[in-house]
Amino acid sequence: MVQVLAEAPEDIVTAAEPAIPRRRALLRRNAVRLARRPGFVAALAIVAGVIASAFVPSVFTSYDPYATAPAQRLRPPSATHLFGTDDVGRDLWARTLYGSGLTVQAALIAVGIALIAGLALGLVSGFFGGATDSVVMRGVDVLLAIPGLLSALAIVTALGFGTIPVAIAVGVGILPGFARTTRSEVLRVKTLPYVEAARAGGASWLRVLLRHVLPNSWGPVLALSVLDFGTAIIAVAALSFLGFGAAPPQAEWGSLVAGGRNFLVTAPWVSLLPGAVIVFTVLSLNHIAKTLQEWKR
Repeated sequence: MVQVLAEAPEDIVTAAEPAIPRRRALLRRNAVRLARRPGFVAALAIVAGVIASAFVPSVFTSYDPYATAPAQRLRPPSATHLFGTDDVGRDLWARTLYGSGLTVQAALIAVGIALIAGLALGLVSGFFGGATDSVVMRGVDVLLAIPGLLSALAIVTALGFGTIPVAIAVGVGILPGFARTTRSEVLRVKTLPYVEAARAGGASWLRVLLRHVLPNSWGPVLALSVLDFGTAIIAVAALSFLGFGAAPPQAEWGSLVAGGRNFLVTAPWVSLLPGAVIVFTVLSLNHIAKTLQEWKR
C-alpha cells in the first residue's frame, strides 16, 4: 500500500505531462510536410518578398521612385532598369517596390477591419442565437446583397480619397464572409461536450466564449483571411486604378497599371509588369490559403 502511494505522484505527473512538447512536435512535422511542397514554398517566397518590399523597399533597389529622367523615358526592361521606365523616365522596378507599401498596407488594414468586426459579429450571432442571430445575420445579408466593388466605391466617395478610406471601404466589403464563416464554426463548436461541460461547471458565458469557443473556431477564419488578403489587394488596386487611392506622384500598384494604359502598344511593360506582380501575388496567396484549408482537414 505504501509502495502504491509512493509511486502515485510519479504516475500522476506522467499522465499530466504538458501537451506543449507534443504540439511542438506536431507543428514541426506539419512544417516538414509543407516544406516538401515546392508550389507552397514558391508561393510563400513570393508573398514574403512582397511583404518585405512593402516595408523595406530600399533593400531591393537603389533608385529613387520619384526621380524623373526625361532622356530615359519609356526604356524597355534591361539589366539597368529591370521593369523599364515610365513616360517621365522613372524606374518602374523601384516604383513597383515602393508601390507595394501603400497597396499591401491598405490590404492589411482592410483584412484587419474585416477580421476583427467579422469575428465579433460571428461570435455573438452564433453563440447567442435567437433574435440576436437574426438581427446580425440580416445586416450581413444586406452587405452581401450589394456588390463589393459598388459598396467600396460608395464608402470611399463618402469618406474621401486616399489609402485609409480605400482600406476601410474594402474592409467593409469583405466583412460578411468573415462573419458568416465565424458563425458557422461557432454553431459547430458550442455544441461540443467540453463547451457544455464548462457551462455546466458554472463558467461565465464570457469565459466560455473567449477560452473555449473562440480558440477552436478561428482555424477556417485564418485560411479565409489569407484568401481575402488577395481579394483585398485586387480591390485596393482596382480603386487605385480608378483614381481613388493615393494622390500622384505616390506609387500604388493600381495607379501604376493605370499610368501605362496610354502606352499599351508602344510600351506595354509600363502596365503589364506591375499587373503581373499583382497577379502572381494574388495567385500565391490563393495557393497558400488552399493549402492551409487542406492541412486543416
